[in-house]
Amino acid sequence: MFRHLQALRQISQRTISSSSRRSLQNKVPEKQKLFQEDNGIPVHLKAGTGDVLLYRLTMGITIFGTGYALFEIVKASFPKKN
Repeated sequence: MFRHLQALRQISQRTISSSSRRSLQNKVPEKQKLFQEDNGIPVHLKAGTGDVLLYRLTMGITIFGTGYALFEIVKASFPKKN
């Protein structure tokens, strides 16, 4: 069993040490400029079309869910007729 653990340790060390480093560009300053710009657009819509679609989808689901919940409450408040 000790040999298995030692082999596993060697494999894990090799994969970590031999992995190449990716050079990632820091995009935070660009995003800060985008979201701090005063252009009259609400902050939750500043990232573009994807944000607008996600916002409208969320609002639609919320309105539909609220209406359906109210419908079920009204339906449950009246007794069933036999």
